[in-house]
Amino acid sequence: MRSFLSQFKLLGMVLLGISAVICYLFYNALQPKKTLRVYSPAMVNEELVAEEIQHVRKYHTIGDFSLTNQNGETVTQETYKDKIYIADFFFTTCPTICPIMTKNMASIQEKILDDPQVMLLSHSVTPQIDSVPQLKKYALEKGVVDTKWNLVTGNKKDIYELARKSYLAVKTDGDGGPYDMIHTENFILVDKERRIRGFYDGTKEEDIEKLLEDLNVLKQSYLK
Repeated sequence: MRSFLSQFKLLGMVLLGISAVICYLFYNALQPKKTLRVYSPAMVNEELVAEEIQHVRKYHTIGDFSLTNQNGETVTQETYKDKIYIADFFFTTCPTICPIMTKNMASIQEKILDDPQVMLLSHSVTPQIDSVPQLKKYALEKGVVDTKWNLVTGNKKDIYELARKSYLAVKTDGDGGPYDMIHTENFILVDKERRIRGFYDGTKEEDIEKLLEDLNVLKQSYLK
């Protein structure tokens, strides 16, 4: 009799365990999957967007570009084809927020180092100062891994237009120059379709954590 009751108890525990697993699976299945919004110019502070596209509400993507990286190599949209990437704007002689941003970008680089899906892209807003040798010096100082992270320079007009019309990330200077820029602390998450999926304060650790969480959500969205 005792043996029968022991077997009955064991069966009950097994059934209870199976029920718990089924309930957990049902609970997860019923939870809405987290998704990231797709940003358009109309959703962003007007100060950061070229006037002629401030009304655009959908179908916004990063435009084509051709810039030069820290190794003197040409970097284009093809370099980032089928990649998720994180972009920002900086300059190597910036004494304020740039060192913090670069440090945080380097910490992201460490986490994505072995992830072939993800890359980084930093644009200089002072290309007249940030020559290829200057970018290379900065890259070596900051631990930039060439295969993961491009620091790019180029024609200032081209960078300005990318910043204002594609990445929606910098303000005009207001000193009378047509292509002067005040860069923000924003890190911009870009998906494989060249759409903006998030903006993050590159100087704040909590925003970096949020970026990494959103990066995982975005990566999961590509799993079939």
